[in-house]
Amino acid sequence: FKGPIQNRKQPLLFYFNMMKCASPMVLLEFQCPTPQVCVEKCPDRTLTLVTAIGNAQDWEYYKSYCRADPGAKVLVDILQKKLCPAYLISSKPFLQRCFPSIGKKAHIYTTQSFAMKIFEDYTKSWYWILICLLIAVVLSLIFIVLLRYLAGIMVWVMIFMVIAVVAGGIAHCSIKYVNLKDTPGSNITLQQLGFQPDFSVYLHIRQSWLAFIIILAILEVIIIILLIFLRKRIRIAVELMKEASRAVGYVMSSLFYPIFTFLLLTIVIAYWGVTAVFLSTSSEPVYKVFNETDCLHARQTCDPENFTLSTMKRDCPRSECLFAFYGGETPYHKYLVVLQFYNVFLFFWCANFVTALGQMTLAGAFASYYWAPNKPNDMPAYPLCASLGRSLRYHTGSLAFGSLILAIVQIIRVLLEYIDHKLKGAENKFAKFLLCCLKCCFWCLEKFIKFLNRNAYIMVAIYGKNFCRSARDAFFLLMRNVIRVVVLDKVTDFILFLGKLLIVGLTVLVGSYLIAHGFFSVYAMCVDTLFLCFCEYLPLINVLTPETKSPSLRRFISSPEVYEDIEVIFKI
Repeated sequence: FKGPIQNRKQPLLFYFNMMKCASPMVLLEFQCPTPQVCVEKCPDRTLTLVTAIGNAQDWEYYKSYCRADPGAKVLVDILQKKLCPAYLISSKPFLQRCFPSIGKKAHIYTTQSFAMKIFEDYTKSWYWILICLLIAVVLSLIFIVLLRYLAGIMVWVMIFMVIAVVAGGIAHCSIKYVNLKDTPGSNITLQQLGFQPDFSVYLHIRQSWLAFIIILAILEVIIIILLIFLRKRIRIAVELMKEASRAVGYVMSSLFYPIFTFLLLTIVIAYWGVTAVFLSTSSEPVYKVFNETDCLHARQTCDPENFTLSTMKRDCPRSECLFAFYGGETPYHKYLVVLQFYNVFLFFWCANFVTALGQMTLAGAFASYYWAPNKPNDMPAYPLCASLGRSLRYHTGSLAFGSLILAIVQIIRVLLEYIDHKLKGAENKFAKFLLCCLKCCFWCLEKFIKFLNRNAYIMVAIYGKNFCRSARDAFFLLMRNVIRVVVLDKVTDFILFLGKLLIVGLTVLVGSYLIAHGFFSVYAMCVDTLFLCFCEYLPLINVLTPETKSPSLRRFISSPEVYEDIEVIFKI
């Protein structure tokens, strides 16, 4: 840094990147591994280099925290040569150094100002956000209604539109890449620039846009290759989606069921969060002595109320008694982490139960549509409410047991992450390898249990058997048709995923993905339910009377090419 602090008019030391001061090397070298500069006063506002360069007044203020006058250098050169920090954070002087404002009042002020900034942004653009979300709702409903009548055309149009959207992204990135060709400093590599906290800096480098082009091109190629190899399966998936559209048309209330699930999950998350906060703050605050020089009482526990009159303050006049953490020495405080794990386990169990309840409710409603001989006369008056009542009255144990199995696997994964965090400094490579393998195995196990539970709940909704027997029946039913069933199921999921991407691409809003996901999750559950019903139905195809078969399904099955495919899939 620029000279001794005591010999300059700038008595305060400013760090370019305070995050690097958290490096373990600080404990060895007693110096923060980031550029430092002596300043007259600490920053009193938050700014980024990108925004400051565009404003003359902000730029003059910003240059007072640079190591040297950047002159007419461009943004990338300034960051590469580390002439100026990538950002400024409102700071306060402490021990002749500038630290981000962490005092109680400063923290409240920063939080309030940040919240006000978000609020101001929303007040200026709330109507556009609301319009985009409403457009997403309308597009999702239109998409599902059109699938009922124009499933084949809609699917192929949607596929080509997604390809066009990705191609448009490639074209946009290519234009940005070409436009930066003659811009000074844009030809450096990402490795030369290094990590920058302000990610907008990377948009000024050609290599960033080249990376975007490569990623989008790979995505485009993958989509095209999948379409080429799965074109026959798409035909069967289209017929299945047509039948699903009819089912959703008869049970329109199912489209709004995710709102009920969302409200229940909100209650579960809120209860878990409040309990976690109460547990975390149930301990007593622990204060310790901090001093800039060697001190006999450094890191010892202290009492802030009488610290100024204590021997610690007399022995170390420049020391401070500051809050360190919440803790204690009682058995309760020592085993508090066990209570936190128990709280997390209950959260997983309750959240899985709510999700399972939604899956079984939707499965029961769509199964009542499928097996009704005369639709909709033989269907319940309110199929969704009837299915919800059956699930809560007769199948609560199955829901709780399936959720418990999944919650146990999830809490084991959390424990493995906790152990990994505790052993980060360990040098035992075998232990790290073993831990990594365990994490991978339990991740796969969680995905498998979610898939099996989903199909088990469908079988419970259809036959009313217990969870274990339904899971066994679903497992063997899927294993008998494992290859083609997985392909057909994933083709349908892929088509629905492309529908989500299309809606997001048209509205250009992240929230629209959540809306589209809510609608299409109902649709996906309908497809899965009808799929298992097909598996149960096809072996009985010659036994059931014609009245029990839907006309569209008869036409679908009677097609020679499709029937040959179904014979292979279901081994009839």
